[in-house]
Amino acid sequence: MLWCGAACATPVRLLVFGDSLAAGYGLAQADGFQAQLAAALRADGHAVTMLDGGVSGDTTAGGRARIDWALADHPDAAIVELGGNDGLRASDPGQMEANLTAILDTLAAHHVPTLLTGMEAPPNLGPAYGAQFRAVFARLAQRPGLVFDPFFLQGVAGDPALNQADGIHPNPAGVRIVVARIKPAVERLLGMVR
Repeated sequence: MLWCGAACATPVRLLVFGDSLAAGYGLAQADGFQAQLAAALRADGHAVTMLDGGVSGDTTAGGRARIDWALADHPDAAIVELGGNDGLRASDPGQMEANLTAILDTLAAHHVPTLLTGMEAPPNLGPAYGAQFRAVFARLAQRPGLVFDPFFLQGVAGDPALNQADGIHPNPAGVRIVVARIKPAVERLLGMVR
């Protein structure tokens, strides 16, 4: 039998299902989250094909409405990055939880290993709302088999040097920090693909 290592490996089809943060809003394609993550994974020898499920402005309700469409691309694994726009709109955390639960249930029913990355509510909505918002992700993190990352923008949010002029979306340097931080969790996810 001829052995040829990672070069012969079938690439993992990785769905990045999210909002403008996943879609790389305001950035050249090569500077966006998906391109930078793919490059970082490939540099470490992981064969991946990225499936772009990022839609700028999307909420968890929008994600719930389109998850079946995203599954038509037959992903082997998925990253779910939603909730930021729910927070910006001060959406009901209970409804956000129902939407995320439906998305995760759908992925689980299709045997797609999933990484859920959390989000924080804008601080101007107050500590009570922020606690309710954070609690949604804390509860979902307890799902069996789920890889969980508590906050997608950890180390980047609120730093003008790492964000675009809108103060919300990371610039290329900010995306690099996000990718470096989340990559170990993504590698755990890839290890779950059979």
